[in-house]
Amino acid sequence: MKLVVIGSGYVGLVTGTCLARFGNSVVCVDTDKNKVETLRKGEVPFYEPGLSDMMARNMAEGRLQFASALTGALDGAEVCFVTVGTPSTQDGGADLAYVESAARDIGRAMSGPLLVAVKSTVPVGTNGKVEAWITEELRKQGADLRPDMASNPEFLREGAAVRDFVEPDRVIVGSESPEIAERMKELYSFVEHDKILFMDIASAEMAKYAANAMLATRISFMNEMANICERVGANVDSVRQGMALDTRIGNKFLYAGCGYGGSCFPKDVRAIRDFAASSGYVSQILTAVDEVNTRQKEVLYEKLSGHFGASGVSGRTIALWGLAFKPKTSDTREAPAQTLIRRLLTEGARVQAHDPRAIEETRQVLGEHQGLIYVHDPYDAVNGADALVVATEWDVYKQPDFERVKRLLKAPVVVDGRNLYSLSEMKRRGFDYYSVGRPAVRRPAEPERGA
Repeated sequence: MKLVVIGSGYVGLVTGTCLARFGNSVVCVDTDKNKVETLRKGEVPFYEPGLSDMMARNMAEGRLQFASALTGALDGAEVCFVTVGTPSTQDGGADLAYVESAARDIGRAMSGPLLVAVKSTVPVGTNGKVEAWITEELRKQGADLRPDMASNPEFLREGAAVRDFVEPDRVIVGSESPEIAERMKELYSFVEHDKILFMDIASAEMAKYAANAMLATRISFMNEMANICERVGANVDSVRQGMALDTRIGNKFLYAGCGYGGSCFPKDVRAIRDFAASSGYVSQILTAVDEVNTRQKEVLYEKLSGHFGASGVSGRTIALWGLAFKPKTSDTREAPAQTLIRRLLTEGARVQAHDPRAIEETRQVLGEHQGLIYVHDPYDAVNGADALVVATEWDVYKQPDFERVKRLLKAPVVVDGRNLYSLSEMKRRGFDYYSVGRPAVRRPAEPERGA
């Protein structure tokens, strides 16, 4: 098939590249001309394992191209995917400006039959709006055409997106026509048939939000349990194990930490809460999920502040391991590390930060600040610092040279926002160690001089 993908961000580039792998001719269209030129050079503007090599192969074999305008790209295309962003508005709703722009561009460029598949995460009812926007532009030109519509939400995990696309847990297709369903089934012929779910468009739109909201709820629930554990003397690791063996619960997304971030969970929880409210329903659970997560991002600073006490963090140097919201990605959107950095800088501390992939992305968001130093070796971040904070569970941080860390720090203080290290090991090695939902490890108080 000839396919067009509008938007060459995270979802669009993975979608286009993977569909080209299966023999389709794909054009990815993006209005950002600089991004298009970067892609034409074979450079991926973000980090995603396996994507760069697959993109290069498809380009070399002539199945994947990039364009900055739809004009001409839609000629002869059978399916056009809409994969543009739907960022949060100020009140938490989904901003559909990019979706509307893409739809109107389709209407202006469409010259024959076309199936428009909306893969962007959009509120229930958006596919109908997309069809109306396209049709309005077609009518302006006197074209007697109407698009076929399908909802095809994405379920890609950053850091595993290529595998998720080619070996998905499920593919959801929302359509009002058996013929459209068959065309989408043909497109996804590489997926086992029992993993392709067909439903009405509204349910398909809702399914994406419901899945993300459920996962975010599990995270916030465990963070709530962790905060209670700390106050009553329990260990959240033991609590999690006791829960996970219950087959009704399982072990996924039950790890306590310093909060979730990224491009999906935060905005999708707020968006479903917003369009539920506009439909006359107030979601108390989702409001709490978002509030707990916002509060949880303050945990790292609170633990640092609690350790230093009245002397505070002003004038101190804090080492930070991890800037991305999760490992195996360069995405820093709503990352807990950014909450910590902003608070530390406001309180007069200096930050020495390391991340394997997300330094440039963080610099673009936070800008240059004399109190924020980026380093390219994790031990350079620790050198001369008053404490180390771990905010992202990259593999490189999981088994560090603790003796070296201890020598480089001014004092052996570690705040672990991802519970990477064992309490017994940190005690044996002589660290003051603070994690989430587990008892703090404190060194014995040093006797006063002359005692």
